Amino acid sequence: MRRRTFDALMVAAGTTLAVILLVAGGLLMWGSAYTHDNVRSQLAAQQIYFPATGSPELASPKTGPYLDQYAGQQLLTGQQAEAYADHFIAVHEAEMTGGKTYAQLSAASLANPKDTALAATVNTVFKGETLRGLLLNAYAFWKMSQLMFIGAIAAFAAAGLMLILSVLGMVHLRRTRPETEVMPRLARKDPAHT
Repeated sequence: MRRRTFDALMVAAGTTLAVILLVAGGLLMWGSAYTHDNVRSQLAAQQIYFPATGSPELASPKTGPYLDQYAGQQLLTGQQAEAYADHFIAVHEAEMTGGKTYAQLSAASLANPKDTALAATVNTVFKGETLRGLLLNAYAFWKMSQLMFIGAIAAFAAAGLMLILSVLGMVHLRRTRPETEVMPRLARKDPAHT
């Protein structure tokens, strides 16, 4: 195969790959921004605030070390949603239920339908677990947004590299003599080239 043909094929492949990577990077960047903005706006609409600095809710070693950094702030990010779900709601539920799960409490309530206090606890735990699950979903989508952003940066970097390599390939293509072979030793042994 002629070297110029090989170089032309490589330049075309590199340029095509660069365009594909640019499109992928653009889509990943758009997806990241969309997901990030959507999570933020949905969390903002809930009007959830962390307890203020010095609040008794932050005094526990199970909550304070994780929530002190957010004290008094509105819950707007995925990291905040995870912290609130795992170190505020879950801790208070465990204290209220003695560590029993919603399923355990619900089964006990069904077995004793006249226990209104237990039924109220089941209702409260159900609401807490629902909010906790929603916040952890927000955290998961927030994380996906961050991963898409990293993927976009990687795609743009790879596209830039492919464009540089394609330009270098073009330069090499123009400098190569038309009769140059890719593998000259094999070309001499091949009867088709004699």
